[in-house]
Amino acid sequence: MRRVSLNARLAGDAAMSEELPVVLIEITHPALSAPIRLSTDNADLIEQTPAGQIRGTRSTWRGADPDTEPYLFVIAAAILPSDLKDAAAAGSLVLDNLTPEISKLARSYTDLATICLAQVYASSPDLVEQEATGLQITSATITGTEITLTYTREERENEPFPKGKMSRSWYPGLHQ
Repeated sequence: MRRVSLNARLAGDAAMSEELPVVLIEITHPALSAPIRLSTDNADLIEQTPAGQIRGTRSTWRGADPDTEPYLFVIAAAILPSDLKDAAAAGSLVLDNLTPEISKLARSYTDLATICLAQVYASSPDLVEQEATGLQITSATITGTEITLTYTREERENEPFPKGKMSRSWYPGLHQ
């Protein structure tokens, strides 16, 4: 059973709620000097530039420093991998393709990057309601308007059980 915070329970039970669910995204890859941190919430003003404002979410999720490592706002939609028996172990993340640099970055690596997702509420960005970590990005489909990242989790069916081999050295009591 998954633990749910009081904020999440109250928001779920209310006819109308002021709570805003937020998805935090962290993409890591050995070629990146620092993780890419993204958020679906634009509540916090991160930086004021002559070109405009940079907004996002300040959270300590996955060890981020809220002052120097904020999660930057991006328009995105996420589909999490399902845990159901016959469902695929894949999900997708659709990001708006706002600048050519985003497309260049997505095309720049050939090996797998790792993506972690968390759902928090805007009023409590440090309290994780649900998370999926260690997901592997398997493909990136890039169009003029959006980037779709497809990712997978390790299928539970592939986990060895019981651990080890059923051999005489591991389980001597089986071969008597």
